[in-house]
Amino acid sequence: MYKKLLLEHVVRIPPTKFGENIEDAAFEILSEQFSGQIYEGIGFIIVVIDVIELGDGKLLHSDPCPYFPVKFTVLCYLPELHEIIEGTVVEVVEFGAFIRLGPSDGLCHVSQITDDYINYENMNQRFLGKESGKILTVDDMVRGRIIAVSMGSGRSGKLGLTMRQPFLGKIEWIADEIEAELGDAYEANLEVED
Repeated sequence: MYKKLLLEHVVRIPPTKFGENIEDAAFEILSEQFSGQIYEGIGFIIVVIDVIELGDGKLLHSDPCPYFPVKFTVLCYLPELHEIIEGTVVEVVEFGAFIRLGPSDGLCHVSQITDDYINYENMNQRFLGKESGKILTVDDMVRGRIIAVSMGSGRSGKLGLTMRQPFLGKIEWIADEIEAELGDAYEANLEVED
């Protein structure tokens, strides 16, 4: 889930930035420090949006740089268990498919791709359903459910996905499933009217 959050921090501004607007300098330093990072309880910080409030700077006797308390907003992505996501398959390997979910990638293990038995084709970098003939390959759009979240700090986080539930999987599979459901409902409606 994407969220806009208000954060508080203390930013150290080096003397080389004294000729600039101090809020612009703080924004630049915060952007370098926070953008693209993962924090427990916050998630993936995509971008620093703006500096809301910059307090008075304080000097320490051992450092020539002033430290400013700052309030700023960020746009972040915090994946939640059972959340439905859509993304693009970016890599297919023997043990599963990696799916790009905006700021991060998730892994859909081979056992979670479909109910059908599937084979991995190394030459074509794809999965092929034995009975259904379903094919999953790089650049396919998919819909999945988050079943595991492990958020570390820094730039790494792990997401586990499933596509085995109804109306999940490759977008074309979902369209076929909906069409089949609507066809069954239409036929059932005809039987009731007779």
